[in-house]
Amino acid sequence: MRTVNISDFRANLLKYLEKANAGEHFCVTTNGKHIATITPPANRKQLAQEQLAKLAKQTVIEDIVSPTDAEWDANL
Repeated sequence: MRTVNISDFRANLLKYLEKANAGEHFCVTTNGKHIATITPPANRKQLAQEQLAKLAKQTVIEDIVSPTDAEWDANL
């Protein structure tokens, strides 16, 4: 992870944000002390697909159209 001084980060904010958007990670420091980590944005589509795949492994699909033995009233 690249380390960037806060003054350089402020002066070149757009450049660093574009690099983060392209996938780079940055550690922002002031007086040698780590104050922030800049990371690329999460790929929401990929995260959603991963969560759905995980859920699909746990899901049991059964026939929900067939009648059951339970009696119920349907007010149509």
